[in-house]
Amino acid sequence: MEKKQFQAESKRLLEMMINSIYTQKEIFLRELISNASDAIDKLYYKALTDEELSFNQEDYYIKVSADKEKRLLTITDTGIGMSAEELEQNLGTIAKSGSLAFKKENEIKDGHDIIGQFGVGFYSAFMVADAVTVKTKQLGSEQGFKWESNGADGYTIEPCEKETVGTEIILKIKENTEDDNFDEYLETYRLQAIIKKYSDFIRYPIKMDVTVQKPKADKEEELEEVTEEQTINSMVPIWKKNKSELTDEDYENFYHEKRYGFDKPVKHIHISVDGTLRYNAILFIPERTPFDFYTKEYEKGLELYSNGVLIMEKCADLLPDYFSFVKGMVDSEDLSLNISREMLQHDRQLKMIAKNITSKIKSQLKGLLKNEREKYETFYESFGRQLKYSVYSDFGQHKEELQDLLLFYSGKEKKLISLDEYIEKMPEEQKYIYYATGASHHRIEKLPQTELVAEKGFDILYFTDDVDEFAIKALASYKDKQFKSVSSGDLGLEDAEEQAKTEAEQEEHKALFEHMKQTLGDKVKDVRLSKRLRSHPVCLTAEGELSIEMEKVLQAMPDNPNVKAEKVLEINGDHDIFPTLKEAYEQDKEKLELYTNLLYNQALLIEGLPIEDPVEFTNNMCKVMA
Repeated sequence: MEKKQFQAESKRLLEMMINSIYTQKEIFLRELISNASDAIDKLYYKALTDEELSFNQEDYYIKVSADKEKRLLTITDTGIGMSAEELEQNLGTIAKSGSLAFKKENEIKDGHDIIGQFGVGFYSAFMVADAVTVKTKQLGSEQGFKWESNGADGYTIEPCEKETVGTEIILKIKENTEDDNFDEYLETYRLQAIIKKYSDFIRYPIKMDVTVQKPKADKEEELEEVTEEQTINSMVPIWKKNKSELTDEDYENFYHEKRYGFDKPVKHIHISVDGTLRYNAILFIPERTPFDFYTKEYEKGLELYSNGVLIMEKCADLLPDYFSFVKGMVDSEDLSLNISREMLQHDRQLKMIAKNITSKIKSQLKGLLKNEREKYETFYESFGRQLKYSVYSDFGQHKEELQDLLLFYSGKEKKLISLDEYIEKMPEEQKYIYYATGASHHRIEKLPQTELVAEKGFDILYFTDDVDEFAIKALASYKDKQFKSVSSGDLGLEDAEEQAKTEAEQEEHKALFEHMKQTLGDKVKDVRLSKRLRSHPVCLTAEGELSIEMEKVLQAMPDNPNVKAEKVLEINGDHDIFPTLKEAYEQDKEKLELYTNLLYNQALLIEGLPIEDPVEFTNNMCKVMA
C-alpha cells in the first residue's frame, strides 16, 4: 500500500506540535475527546435539517478503553464518522479543521457549539503514541476506512470493515523513558483523573470499564472484583443550570469538588451573560486564606473553559491583583485561543469579561458589608490586608475602587468600622480623620500622643497592620477629609489663642530645648514643648511624610533601606518633670544631659523602638536612683 506524505509545511508543523506546542502530554486526551464530542455534535446538527434522522442524545457517547498488555489506548465515538475524502482532508493536512469549516458553513448560534477550531489537536496523540490508527464509518455509508500513521513519515488510507457509524482512534502508547512514564496513560485511575480535569463537562457521556469491589450475590460478607461500565464525566456543568434550580449547598459542593478550598465560601457569584459576548461564570469569595496566599508561590487566576472544556487552570488575566483571593471559573464560546488551546490570545473579549467580573466582585463585597456585616468581617479578617496593600501598591491607582471596602478598628466604638461610618459620626468641628499606629489595640490606647484627640471627644482609628499607614498615605483623604496621625506635628486642634500661648512658652524656654537638642545630636530633629500631652511627660512625634511606624516597617525589610523618620522629642510643660529640667539647666548641665537621654529612651520604648545602648540606659537609671 502506498504511503502518502504530509505536505512539507505540515510535516514541520507536526514535529513542532509534538515537541513544543503543548506543555503537558496529558492534553492529548482532552483533544481527542473534544474531537469525538464534535463528531456527535455534527450528527446532531444534521438531524435538525434531515427529517429522516432522529437524534436521541442518550444513544450517543464516547468510550475510552485501555489494554495494558498490548499498550493500546482506544477512544471510540458514536458520531457522524468520516469518508475517505474527509480523512484525507482533515487528517492528511495538518491544521485543516473539519470542525471549523463545519462551524462556518452552518453558522451555529444556538449555544450547542462545536469545540474544535484548529485541526491540530488530533496530532497531540503522537506525544504519547508511536503509531495512531483511525477506523471510521460515515453516516449513510456502507464502507469503513482506516487511516494509519507512525508520525511525520506519512500516513496510509485504506478500506476496512466497521459495523457501526462513528470513529475509533487507537493509540500504540510509547515505551517508558528516563524522563517520561507513558504507562500512566494505560492506567484506569489516571485516565479518569485526566477526563475529570479537562473534559468533565463534555455534554455526552464519557464511558470506561472500571473494576470495582462488590459483595458476592450469594455471600454478601465477601467481596469480589467486578468490571462495570461507568460514566466518568458530570456532563451538565452547574453554571449552565438555572440559578433558581440551585441551592447554596450545590454551590458549596462545587467549590469543594473543584478543590478551590477546604473552607466554606463566604459568598458565591453566578454570572450568565448572553449578548454580543457570551459567557458563564461562578465565582467564590473564600472565608479563609490559602496557606500560601501571602507568599510569592501563590498563583492567582480563574479556571477557563471553552464550551465546557478546560483550557487553563489559572487564567490570571481574568482577575485584578487586588481580587486575587477570588476562586472560580469562566466558560465562554467567544474567546480567541491560540493553536494549542492552552493559551489565550489577549483580546478585547477577555478584557471585557475581566472588567465585568471585577465589577461583580466589588458589588458583592459592598453588599456583604452593608447587609451581612458578620460575614464581611470574617472575610476581612483573612483578606483585609490584601485590600489595604492593593490601595498602596501601583502608586495608589486602585484606591478609588477599594477605599469603600476598608475597615479599621475604632478606638471609640471598640469595633471595626468603615471610613463612611467614621465620617458619619464626626462632630461638625472635627477637621481630620485621626489615626494612631502600634503593635496592638492595647498598646495604642496607652500612647501619650492620643491624649489630646481623645480629650476632644474625637474618634481615633487604630492601625496595627504594617501596611495600614502606607495605604492611608496613598489615600491621603476620604470624602474631602484628610487623614491625620496623632503623632503628626500639627493636629489642627488649637485655636489662635492656644497657639499663641504655646509659641510664647516655647520661646521662653528656647535655651533649655536647644541644649537638650544638642545633647541628642542627630537622633532628633528638634526638642519642643508639647501641645498634645496631658498626663505623660514625653513622647516622640514625626515631621515629614515618613512616620515612626513606617520607619519600623522599612527597617524590618530584608533589603533595609535604612531610612529614618524626622523625630521630634516633645516635653509636657505641665508635668512634674518640667520644673526639674529647668532647674537642671540652670544649675547642673551634666544632670540635664542625663535626664535628656533618659527621656529620649523612654520615648523610644513607648514607640516600641529599640534603645541604642541598653547598658548606658540602665546605668543612667541607677545614677538617678543613687
